[in-house]
Amino acid sequence: MKFTFYGGAGSVTGVNIMLSSEKENGAKILFDCGLVQGEKIGDPKNHEPFSYDLKTVDALFISHAHIDHTGRIPKLVKDGYRGPIYSTAPTKDIARLLLSDSLGILAKESERDHLPLIYNEADVEKAFSQWRTLDYHQPVTIKDFVVNFRDAGHVLGSAMTEVSHDGKKVLFTGDLGNSPAPFLPDTEIVKDVDYLLVESVYGDRNHEHREDRKKILAQVIQETMRQKGTLVVPTFSFERTQELLFEIRNMMSLSSIPLVPVYLDSPLAIKITDVYRHYMDFYKQTLKKSFVIGDDIFGFPQLQQTLSTEESKGIFSHKGPKIVIAGSGMSNGGRIVHHEKNYLPDPNNTLLILGYQAPGTLGRRIQDGNKTVHILGAEVPVRAKIVSIGGYSAHKDSDHLLQFVSDSADSLKKVFVVLGEPKSSLFLVQKIRDYLGISAVMPRDQESIII
Repeated sequence: MKFTFYGGAGSVTGVNIMLSSEKENGAKILFDCGLVQGEKIGDPKNHEPFSYDLKTVDALFISHAHIDHTGRIPKLVKDGYRGPIYSTAPTKDIARLLLSDSLGILAKESERDHLPLIYNEADVEKAFSQWRTLDYHQPVTIKDFVVNFRDAGHVLGSAMTEVSHDGKKVLFTGDLGNSPAPFLPDTEIVKDVDYLLVESVYGDRNHEHREDRKKILAQVIQETMRQKGTLVVPTFSFERTQELLFEIRNMMSLSSIPLVPVYLDSPLAIKITDVYRHYMDFYKQTLKKSFVIGDDIFGFPQLQQTLSTEESKGIFSHKGPKIVIAGSGMSNGGRIVHHEKNYLPDPNNTLLILGYQAPGTLGRRIQDGNKTVHILGAEVPVRAKIVSIGGYSAHKDSDHLLQFVSDSADSLKKVFVVLGEPKSSLFLVQKIRDYLGISAVMPRDQESIII
């Protein structure tokens, strides 16, 4: 077999990895097909043609719905891919929402930058006509490959892709969940893999303990509300928003934080939360048992969902203490940038960063301590308090990534560390070598490796 890394090696976004059989007429499959992201949703690299013959690809397997894993699928189809696209059912439903939403942002960027659109709505619809769903542990045969999904525990419907071939197993992790999560099952333990492609977003650092993150969140809310300020949370519409709503709901029900208005200012997050309500079978058993049928685990009286632009603009006119949750999670588009423009200059306010911020994004510049930032054509002073809580990441941290790899230590022949910035990936490579004595490498972009 042969791996070729067309995206996601030495970088977090733009994931696109090929596994091909070296047998005559053997299988050729892709893991993910994501957008390269940076300061903009649509980096110019996304316009480049794919580096392989799309007509020779037999199948595409999608780990989860995040745009850095799905965002170039419509382009793949537009450029000539006609094979099946496989994912779990929640991933398909959420990907449809995310791709349609991203198309609107891409259209604005294309008009501003005088570039053609990467793809259009017809290409999105064509992609979904080729989309198929699989349950976890439901095998599908692609020529000489047998492929299974395993539960990654990262986001709703997220999957690791396991490929069996001639008595050997390859596993592509996609993104691995920061287990235990509030309502998703833990990442499935895998013990019999020969070759592993493991993510490394947090390969060089650890998160706060889960209970610590709740304490920090409650403290940030309490302090900001005491100052009669606004807590602004740039958050990903998918998973992070649902976790945050779930925890704020529980904190308010226990009276550990004030009962202040909470604005969910993201039409996309509102729609995705509805998808979460539809797929409760994917939740952990303990949670399903603790809620009465029909109970809304994401809703509470203080929550106000703002669908229209006018409703969004009206939030600023509410001068009392409040919490504003809006996308995007890296502040590189969406309604959050308007709130940051309004609220960052006031020292009574707090901006809470809950996850990874890619280099070049507005979120990364704020997190790095810039005293002024450029937002919507204006230089905005950053006087608000900036707080980061890594424990709300949906990714495993360094120690838990190592633990995941160690579960297959007896069978592993080689580990390929992908989906991370180089320093993060290389740190995990060395950690795997030193602690487990397993051969590990960080592949280079466009590199091919025979296994």
